[in-house]
Amino acid sequence: MKNAFQIIPCTPSYQEVVAREVGQQDGQIALPHELRSSITIGEALEAAVLTAGNKPVDYSDAAAIQAAEVRATGRTNIVPGGVAAAAQSAATRNARVTRDEDKTKLADVLSEACTKLPADKPVTRRDAEGVIGAELRNDPNLTTRPGGVAASLAAAARLNQTMNRNSQPS
Repeated sequence: MKNAFQIIPCTPSYQEVVAREVGQQDGQIALPHELRSSITIGEALEAAVLTAGNKPVDYSDAAAIQAAEVRATGRTNIVPGGVAAAAQSAATRNARVTRDEDKTKLADVLSEACTKLPADKPVTRRDAEGVIGAELRNDPNLTTRPGGVAASLAAAARLNQTMNRNSQPS
């Protein structure tokens, strides 16, 4: 079965992350070299909305989002009213709510993450490893969710690494 792909008006790098997250192969999105740029942490968080947006926010998601925000901003604490604070609040609320329909979803927290982050930077392998570790440590089964926050940052880091390698002069 072929995965669906939907183009949403956004930056080219964001489209590339989304394409990879929904299962397209390398080279299926051909962007002119001058339009390619590194994928930022905010863009990777927004990409998670397309693959896991209907998932209720839990503590492992909140921890991963917090780790991503800290890496994006360079601060040691979370920003009051920011993405991580909203995720933590949603996870706490969702733990008390019984019906999934009433729970806050990842899409509610991560939509427009780029604009909610006071600072942003390109995703590196080290950033992805930190976010994966945070998600693992806070999951009762010690797993990450395919297509979730950690997976989106890992995909973005791989793409950035590939783009950087390909843009090096030969």
